[in-house]
Formats: sequence, C-alpha cells, structure tokens
Amino acid sequence: MELRGYQIEAIEALPESGAVLERLATGLGKTVIFSHIPRRGKMLCLSHREELVRQPAKYFDCPVGYEQAQKRSNGEEVVLASVQSMSRRLKRFQRDEFDLIVTDEAHHAAAKTYREIYEYFRPRLHVGFTATPKRGDGARLDTVFDRIVFDRDLQWGIKNGWLCDIYCLRVDIGYDLSHVAKRLGDYAPGQLDKAMNIESQNKAIAAAYYKYAKGQTVIFATSVEHAENIAKEIPGAVTVTAKTRNRQDIIEKFTRREIPVLVNCMIFTEGTDIPLVETIMIARPTQNSSLYVQMVGRGLRLHPDKEKLTLIDCVGITGKSSLCTAATLVGIDLDAVPQYQKDRVQGDLFDLPDIVSQLSDCPGSWIRNVELVNLWAKGMNYDTHNVNYFKMPNGDMTVSLPNRHKIKIPAPDQLGNTIYQGTVMPMQRALDLNYRYLQSYQPHNKYIWDLGIAKKWGKKPASEKQLNIIKRKCKGFNIENLTMLQASQILNRVMYQ
Repeated sequence: MELRGYQIEAIEALPESGAVLERLATGLGKTVIFSHIPRRGKMLCLSHREELVRQPAKYFDCPVGYEQAQKRSNGEEVVLASVQSMSRRLKRFQRDEFDLIVTDEAHHAAAKTYREIYEYFRPRLHVGFTATPKRGDGARLDTVFDRIVFDRDLQWGIKNGWLCDIYCLRVDIGYDLSHVAKRLGDYAPGQLDKAMNIESQNKAIAAAYYKYAKGQTVIFATSVEHAENIAKEIPGAVTVTAKTRNRQDIIEKFTRREIPVLVNCMIFTEGTDIPLVETIMIARPTQNSSLYVQMVGRGLRLHPDKEKLTLIDCVGITGKSSLCTAATLVGIDLDAVPQYQKDRVQGDLFDLPDIVSQLSDCPGSWIRNVELVNLWAKGMNYDTHNVNYFKMPNGDMTVSLPNRHKIKIPAPDQLGNTIYQGTVMPMQRALDLNYRYLQSYQPHNKYIWDLGIAKKWGKKPASEKQLNIIKRKCKGFNIENLTMLQASQILNRVMYQ
C-alpha cells in the first residue's frame, strides 16, 4: 500500500525508544500507519473491543496471531490482542517478548487493565494512536505517554482535503438533564436513558431528521430501547445493537441506500468503517469529548456522493453541565455563551470559533469569569493558587495588570502541556511558575491578581468611575447592582484587549 505523505511523516516522527502518542483524526488512517512501523522484533497491538482486534490484520505483510477469547497466538511476528484477554494471559509471554507495543484507541490507556499490561512488558517502543487523547473520567494520559510526537487533528484533515467539511446544526428536542447524575466524567447511563427515552422527545428527534437530515443518516441513542423507539418513528430505519449479528450486511445495504437510517447504541463509536454517512444525529448527549468526537468521526470520510457532513446536535436543558456539541470539535466550550444565545452557534464548522467568540464576548459572560475559571480548574484538577485569571473563549488564561500589562498562559494541549516563557511544560507547572512570578515581581499589584483580596474589596458597589467607563464602552448593558469585582472583570476585557 502506498502511504500518504503525512502517514510517512507519522512513522518518521517516532523515536528510537520510549512511550509516545500520535493523534490522528478519525479517517486519516492510523491503522495503516501503525502496520507500517518498521519492526525489529515481535509486535503487540492492543485493542479494547472485539471488532477492533481483527481489523488491522489485512494491513500486515506477515503471519498474524490473536489473543482474543478462544484464540491463542503461536509465536507470530505480530500479535493482535484484546486488552481483556491479554491482561489475563500475561504469564504466557516473556517480559521482553515484544520489541514494539501499539495501543489502538489509546485514550483508554490510563485504565487499570491497560496499566497492568504496560507494567508487565518491557518493549523498546510503545506507541499510542488515537483521535481523541482525552479520557472522560479526567485520568491524564501523561501517566502513560511521555509526549505527543505527531498531531494531525480534525481541522487539519478537513483543511487539507482528507476529510469532509461539516455543517453544524442545533435542534432543541425538549430534554432536561439538569438532574441526571454524573459518573466517570459523563452522564450516568441509566438516568440519562430515563431522561431521554420519552415519546415526545423521540418524535422530536424524528421530526428533526425529516426537517434537517440529508441522505444516509446515523443516529446515536442512549440505550437499545431508546434506539428501537426512535427507529419506530422513522419508517425504514434499522436498529443496530451489540446483539445485531449481521452488522456488515446492514452497513452494505445502508451504503447502497437500501436502508436510509441506522439508529445505534454505542456501536458505531470507534473503528467501524461506514463508507457513506451524510448526516450524524447526536441523540445521546455526552460530556465526554472523546466519545463525542468518535461519534462524529463516523461521518468524516470522503465519498463521491457527499459534499459535506450534516451534524445535528439534539439539545435541551442541561443545568450546569457542559454538553459536548459541534464547538467541541474545534476546541471551544460554550460555558461563556449566554444561554439565550447558544442556538446561534451553528453553521460551517470553521465559522464556529468566530461565532462563539462574538457571542461570549459580552459583559454578561465577563462577570461570570471567576465561576468559569473555578469550574475549569476543578474539572481538570488544576491549582490556580487563587490567581485572578480571565479565561478566554479559546481556553487561554490571562492575568491583567495595570498599564495594559497582561500575562498569558496558552490553553493546554491534549496531554495537558502549555508554553510558558517559551518552554513547553505541564499546565500545572506553568500555573505554579506564574504564581511565583506574581509573588516576586508583582506584590504591589496583589490586590488585583490575588482573587482572595479582590473578592474582599470586590463586594462593594462598583465605583462611579467604573460605571461611567462601562456605560461608555458597553452601551445598553444594565449596570444596576454591579459590584466592584464584576465591574473590574468587565474592564479587564474592554480595557486590556
């Protein structure tokens, strides 16, 4: 097989030894890449699902063995294994048995079963491949991999013509998730299904399909029953679940347009190759960005019959939860966008950052900044040292000081690294160093950058000077009952951009 240019680059980026991560968006051919990594000895490929274990076999030019269910390898150069089976069969292998270990869908690599395998073997090189290097439960992959050595994300794939463009829509189907509990970084499945699997909402999903979907459509549901109930509302729709045995036959009929809609529950999230998908409907709300990207990824492949993917996010009431939507694909969260403005976050994917930036860049969001920073730090388990950071729409953290002096820490990447004073480092270390800098060189401005102090004086009503500037800079904004801290947050944004 002739490799694409970027696939050759991905192989050339690998070091001689170590544990490294490569990120490639779904559809860019990571399986082709890892099957062409030069081997100096035996190779172990780990996958977490039955369907994914056997898929890479066709790309290898040598005998392949399996460690899965009843199958056992027998000294083959390449061993394809399920994590569950391999974790129970470690003693069948020498600790130095494999020169190279490849972990497919490596965003799962921090899980206990994976770690047991990594701790047992002593490979020269361990390479993780994933489209989404973030775990829903917040476990950090930097405990497994040293660094990202190659990165070609969704935006790169689309802009360079390897993946199709996306048109994004939001449709309110009337659900209410405000009381659904969170478990391991996402909605608790049972409670989520109870909140979603309601007849009126299923009919609303069907109505959204008829109104907005274009061509061959895949709908993601919360449960088998939910999938079946949605399918009942759409004549010709077929449900695909873990118990569906003839999946490949169904996919082929779907590709031939004999089946218009596939409604599934957690089946087409990873690894499944469906040649023609023109619309994806997310009727399975999630807070897990990896899961969301995997769902959308089923529709990113190019096809002669498809100009672009239509992505329909089914939305509703989420309370304080941060729901993954199309903006997630371009690294933007909607926390700062006023609720009444969120329905405007739709259009071509690459227009979303500008749309979100405009909608969130308003006084009503600026005064919520302290809350947004606290939610972010808690979710990522970061210690901000109570520094009065302002979180920008793209995730950058800034501290505003007098005389238009501003300190910026760029948003962290997928392994939690940022750039501080020209050096790549973990985000927490950057926060620590910036705190030390402020203590050492900005003690006279502590009343501004120390949130503890700012909250004390900030309880007072905004000053006349503050209010006059805000009235002049933010015409039409209601300044009634503003505190000094809220006013300073607004002024931070309008005076020190």
